[in-house]
Amino acid sequence: MVAPNAADVDTVGAGDLAAAVEVLAGRTVAVLTGAGISTDSGIPDYRGAGALPRNPMTFQQFIKDPEYRKRYWAGSHLGWRQFDDAQPNDGHRALAELELAGVVNGVMSQNVDGLHLRAGSQRVVDLHGTMDRVRCLTCGQGFARSDIALRLARENPWLDEPGARELAPDGDVEVGSIDGFVTPDCTVCGGVLKPDIVFFGEFIPTEKFAEATALMQAADALLIAGSSLVVNSGIRLLDQAAKRKLPIVIINRGVTRGDLRATVKIDGGTSQHLAALAAQLRS
Repeated sequence: MVAPNAADVDTVGAGDLAAAVEVLAGRTVAVLTGAGISTDSGIPDYRGAGALPRNPMTFQQFIKDPEYRKRYWAGSHLGWRQFDDAQPNDGHRALAELELAGVVNGVMSQNVDGLHLRAGSQRVVDLHGTMDRVRCLTCGQGFARSDIALRLARENPWLDEPGARELAPDGDVEVGSIDGFVTPDCTVCGGVLKPDIVFFGEFIPTEKFAEATALMQAADALLIAGSSLVVNSGIRLLDQAAKRKLPIVIINRGVTRGDLRATVKIDGGTSQHLAALAAQLRS
């Protein structure tokens, strides 16, 4: 990755960037990321500027109503095609480089896009799961999402007809009629399949949060990138850092719930600021 020019970094954040470098230099940094880090990869943010209001499906709706499952799988399949084509951006690559350099000890992500791993990060805690895996809720059998996508395309060929569709941050797309849609089921037991992600109304798996807590305990600082900290998982990790009086650096466009507790807040995009931060912390 080429180090960014000074002009690439928002002028308003130049002083804050220097302050962030000062508090993070020489420390082991745990990183928490949200949807804002993936916007430059073409995946929209739930709460960023210009984000449209959404009413995402809950876990309870998915479980109880076959019609809800039909609508979810139809929209999710359409979104998966675009989601899977997304590529890591400079922000993802900067964090991978910082981990390789021994500055970052791991990434705790609220995203389900898998872009941190594809960028080269080795230790990634997917707090909300990952879209590239599917699991049976009855027998626990796991499947590759690409295999389920092939089944869906074969059984519902009309889904892949060309047309403009608006992608959502969770890889879903709004669909019209679902008449005749064939919902995938488990080929082992016939049970209900669900992408291996945390739906609204579900809790983060205990083991996942334990992994994130272990990263926090081994860190001397917390860097938050692209999260407004509206989701409780982020706030709980911020609380851990604050209780230990660790330096906290937040990079995000707009206000976050953690701004008053941040040591340094940079109001701006993650890609250019993380790239600039990495260039200085590695030097």
